[in-house]
Amino acid sequence: MIKLLRNYLKPYIPALAGALALLMLQAVCELTLPNMMSELVNTGIMGSGLAEGADLAQARFQFIVQEGMKMLLVTLCDVAAAIGVVLLAARISAGVSRTMRHDVFAKVESFSNAEFDRFSTASLITRTTNDIQQIQMLLVMGIRMMCYAPIMGIGGVVMALNKSVSMSWIIAVAILVILGIIMIAYALAVPKFKVLQSLVDRLNLVSRENLTGMMVIRAFGNETYEEKRFEKANRELRDTNFFTQSVMSVLMPAMMLTMNLLSLSIVWLGGKAIAASQMQVGDMMAFIQYAMQIIMAFLLIAMMFIMVPRAAVAAQRIREVLETESGVKDPEKPQTLGTTPQGEIAFHHVSFRYAGAEDDVLHDITFTAYPGQTTAFIGSTGSGKSTLLNLIPRFYDVTEGEVTYDGIDVRDLRQQELRANIGYIPQKGLLFSGTIESNIRYGREEASAEEIRQAIEVAQAAEFVDANPQKEQLDISQGGGNVSGGQKQRLSIARALVRKPAVYLFDDSFSALDFKTDAALRSALKEYTGDAAVLIVAQRVSTIMHAEQIVVLDEGRVVGIGTHEELLRSCREYREIAQSQLSQRELGA
Repeated sequence: MIKLLRNYLKPYIPALAGALALLMLQAVCELTLPNMMSELVNTGIMGSGLAEGADLAQARFQFIVQEGMKMLLVTLCDVAAAIGVVLLAARISAGVSRTMRHDVFAKVESFSNAEFDRFSTASLITRTTNDIQQIQMLLVMGIRMMCYAPIMGIGGVVMALNKSVSMSWIIAVAILVILGIIMIAYALAVPKFKVLQSLVDRLNLVSRENLTGMMVIRAFGNETYEEKRFEKANRELRDTNFFTQSVMSVLMPAMMLTMNLLSLSIVWLGGKAIAASQMQVGDMMAFIQYAMQIIMAFLLIAMMFIMVPRAAVAAQRIREVLETESGVKDPEKPQTLGTTPQGEIAFHHVSFRYAGAEDDVLHDITFTAYPGQTTAFIGSTGSGKSTLLNLIPRFYDVTEGEVTYDGIDVRDLRQQELRANIGYIPQKGLLFSGTIESNIRYGREEASAEEIRQAIEVAQAAEFVDANPQKEQLDISQGGGNVSGGQKQRLSIARALVRKPAVYLFDDSFSALDFKTDAALRSALKEYTGDAAVLIVAQRVSTIMHAEQIVVLDEGRVVGIGTHEELLRSCREYREIAQSQLSQRELGA
């Protein structure tokens, strides 16, 4: 945690120095006030130290006024210093948390799919929000307490001993009692603090799954089961929080009891000392205040000891994200595709295995997708079609072999340049909150209104776009919840089309379309894509049967490459798929 915070606190060293100076000023003021009060009581009220005579009352009044004005001035300085410290602490903690959130988000943005597989979405959300909030709270309290409490504790001991050495043993006993309470609380609460963040992760995970899968839950009537599942995660978090908060809640009453017993002991022993003329009333009152300041200093330190373990766990979780190196990196000396890439994609003996898996998902894949042609991929579920497509934009890197773009290994290209020359349409159409226009401009910000309109028409989305009075300005809710699955797919296709790249990747992007729309879209695409290479993953033979090249996959291996007619004759796996979907007349055609 110290290493993490040290890096983020460097820009705020002047502010930290200012906060420390103000804290010292505040501590001096608060340590001075009891002594001034002691003098006020002893001299101004009791009359000790004033010369005897007729002007005793007048002298006492003047002394009280003078000392009162001094105490008021010291109090105002104390208040001003306290406000300044709070403002500086708030500025530092807010700035550090803002920078930390930015860095975590930027780091997550650079992750490949392998890192997303390692960190769950729920965990990354918790780390970006709750964990950083724990660090922010620690900084706010820490700047105030970790510097202020030691100064007050040491200063209080010195000032108390200056007032009475004989009663110092009372403070020592109280400190030992407080340390015992702190150690017991620490031993009970810290182990629970360490599991709190993982329980928050679990609750976020269950909540996210329930909210995103609500339709499926309702369709299968599993609301009760999901409620119990949520309640289990919620109860575990509640019980752990309840235990830690219960331990924390005992600290304050125990401290207050110790402080009150300490005050009674001081008054009792001090009263005897005053009766024996060994101590003055003002000194006893100052001794009580210094004792309270010492106890409060230990209470603040105790609170920090309780907060630090949880913040340390949060800091470790944040460091795990920040220190995770992406498996997909830009080369030190990148090559370039130039201004006019051709779009030839080739796989050369490519094999791929997911991290932690025992077997390869893809085995020795070799083929070439040429510009101006459509290359399609078909195969049974789990045959590796989508995985193969994900290797082209380097969502994953190959385990063996190489994938080339215009003869250049994609690992030798900068990711930004590589992906800027690819139009990718995912299997699940994803839209962002905004408008239809803003979602399509996501593909190319500088696209003109005519280009956006053309992309909408080619994607066969014009009918439902024009059906709304707002047309391209129709609001899209988060995740595209206010449009159908087929409409989301068509808008996702339009978003890729407006980029006009040299390579298009369609990852089963026609699955939610009816046959009529599918056919119209493929016909329009052929003309629109022109000389670009089009790679399509599909489940329906009718979608790909007119492709210039069809690659058939089975259990991660290429079992056939050719046209529809060639594969019907030479590839048993393709023939079985085609016969299960098409009639004899369609097969013969």
